[in-house]
Amino acid sequence: MLRSDAWVVVPAFNEELVVRETITKLITHFPNVVVVDDNSRDNTVDEALSAGAHVCKHPVNLGQGAALQTGIDYALKNDANYIITYDADGQHSLDDAIAMYERMSLGDVDVVLGSRFMGRTIGMSASKHLLLKMAILYTQITSGLKVTDTHNGLRCINRVAARKIRIRHNRMAHASEILNKIGYLGLEYVEIPCTITYTDYSRAKGQRMTGAFAIIWDLALGRLYR
Repeated sequence: MLRSDAWVVVPAFNEELVVRETITKLITHFPNVVVVDDNSRDNTVDEALSAGAHVCKHPVNLGQGAALQTGIDYALKNDANYIITYDADGQHSLDDAIAMYERMSLGDVDVVLGSRFMGRTIGMSASKHLLLKMAILYTQITSGLKVTDTHNGLRCINRVAARKIRIRHNRMAHASEILNKIGYLGLEYVEIPCTITYTDYSRAKGQRMTGAFAIIWDLALGRLYR
């Protein structure tokens, strides 16, 4: 079944090794995929185009938050009813994206959020687990949302919510900014279980523990972007 009323937004920066596989899987169920290349220095654009994705390219590196907003704008201009955000690095599951779409299709919520702590993680370090738990507690306090996960790039947003949630923070604080705006705007949301798979590749691309407090800092900064 092709879900042509949804667009999948995939932010990407130097993902030539994995983006083709990610897109190839997605388009078997979601024919509308837009990769937003955040000024990669490799062949990410060519790989994404070859896999069948639409591509938007930033002339300078702006950050993941900016890439998501570019992709969301592109999807809205192409009449998307639903927008799914999905990482390029292979951490997310196609089955979870499908489950989000099906849950959103019931029509009673504006946003569907993926939760690895309602679902499962594969290969997550103990230090990452602790850091995320701290971030979740902070988010619950500052946003008022009783979420069980944060800084999870897998989410589904309907058209109305996507037009209301404008991502103003270009870099990693965008994740907390989105949650803050869900609370601030009174949008209806639900969490569903998802699986996050940490590979050697995704761990190398992700945040290092030398910047362990960057997430907490971003969460605090994200409060400014309601």
